[in-house]
Amino acid sequence: MKILAINPGSTSTKIAVFEDSKQIMTHTIRHSVEELSKFKRVIDQLDYRRELVLKALADEAIPFEFDAVIGRGGLTHPIPGGVYDVNNEMVEAMYRSPRDHACNLGSLIAHDIARDIDGCRAFIADPGIVDEMDDIAHITGSPIMPRITTWHALNQRAIGRRFASDYSEQHPDAPKRYREMNLIICHLGGGISIGAHDHGRCIDVNNAFDGEGSFSPERAGTLPSGSLIDLCYSGRYTKEELKKRISGKAGLAAHLGTVSIPEIVERIDGGDEHARLVLDAMIYQIAKNIAALSPVLYGKIDAILITGGIAYSDYVISRLRKRVEFLAPVYVYPGEDELEALALNAVGALQGDLEIKTFHLPETSDKKSCARQPEVCVN
Repeated sequence: MKILAINPGSTSTKIAVFEDSKQIMTHTIRHSVEELSKFKRVIDQLDYRRELVLKALADEAIPFEFDAVIGRGGLTHPIPGGVYDVNNEMVEAMYRSPRDHACNLGSLIAHDIARDIDGCRAFIADPGIVDEMDDIAHITGSPIMPRITTWHALNQRAIGRRFASDYSEQHPDAPKRYREMNLIICHLGGGISIGAHDHGRCIDVNNAFDGEGSFSPERAGTLPSGSLIDLCYSGRYTKEELKKRISGKAGLAAHLGTVSIPEIVERIDGGDEHARLVLDAMIYQIAKNIAALSPVLYGKIDAILITGGIAYSDYVISRLRKRVEFLAPVYVYPGEDELEALALNAVGALQGDLEIKTFHLPETSDKKSCARQPEVCVN
């Protein structure tokens, strides 16, 4: 089977072509700030980015013959994890999405390309708004502010499956699948998400996008709520400026003026004690949030898996391992390959190993989802 995987980012569109699980082409299309500034909204970039994808395929002499095109999923209402057909309701949802983010283009580009190829399917898999949390995990001390999730669902689940495959190879007499394990999976990147995976379902995970958990290179994580409210009414910042203070100009970027872990470690090696304190504080918070998920799984943890770009750092991993390895064995999978994860999901769906789910819009535009408003779900 031939698969085209598409991952739109803020300043790039990454594509790859696979024959089953074998990658035969990969290409990153860079988008300059000048080019993107022509578009009022990210969603307006659809035609521009689609044509660049088609041009890249033509330049690489890739035949326009695919069994499936799978894109990175967008930010809609919460949905269960899995592989979804891109249908008309999903297309409508992308145009109505309250968050104008580049990931919303993934399903739209996949849909446009697939419809011009006989027998080709358009999919998404495990978008960042996947919500499989237990009802109890949604409850906070304020019924008007339930917990919601925006996390690295695609990469976390891919790493969970990869670990299960590695484990089965090492233990052929007692193999295990991802859906037979209890795992804590930690994605360390520009944002940090940490999930408790209970037999294939992520039953608790932080909102890594706009304010929960450890601070990260670009995000503030959990902040003192009273101080945040005072700041909102101080008149010092606009709403948009404050948004940047929790995502963008926050975390390591705010403390140290950089998001580069190697640069920070170099500063530490040169005697910068403030840089050491801030980076160690981030590691400390990550460890606390990993440990906080132990009771979610009743202490029965098969492994702690650490992935993402920061997982390449020996400084971070060595210190993090010391703090959490008492809970369970720690395994490290540096980096992330979302294109491969997308392709493997498409192959699994076409082979019948993974269910192909149907996306539906909420029943009415003003109806609250139970995942976001647990107080309406008492029945």
